[in-house]
Amino acid sequence: MELSNTTQYAIRILNYINSNSTSRLYTAKILSEKLSINYKFLTTIMTKLVKAEFLESVRGKDGGFKLKKDSQKIVIMDIIELFDDSYQKDACLLGIDKKCNETKKCFMHDKWVKPKKEVYELFESTTLEDVKDRGESF
Repeated sequence: MELSNTTQYAIRILNYINSNSTSRLYTAKILSEKLSINYKFLTTIMTKLVKAEFLESVRGKDGGFKLKKDSQKIVIMDIIELFDDSYQKDACLLGIDKKCNETKKCFMHDKWVKPKKEVYELFESTTLEDVKDRGESF
């Protein structure tokens, strides 16, 4: 089970902004350099984060991006769901079936169901504030 690159980058971007200064504006260029994310790819992610109201975009010479929502209200699962259609609660670990549940099981289902639920609950209960300053964003 792995989150898509886009989702990983989105979480890293938001965590970087939150961990460094929520009042400062960050340009896409600075974020691209600091986080080693391709500039064009980063701007696509940023656009989606602005539309979802995780970030605010300020235009102009001294413009940039900053958190729009309080970091205690940004749940990691909300970011995952915004970017990662492939991350589904019922997705098969092995990709055998689109859905893997009690009625239609793959051979790993019974072993995987408990840790998968725990990971899902972790993402649902963890906010951006919870992971602030908990390691590098790059």
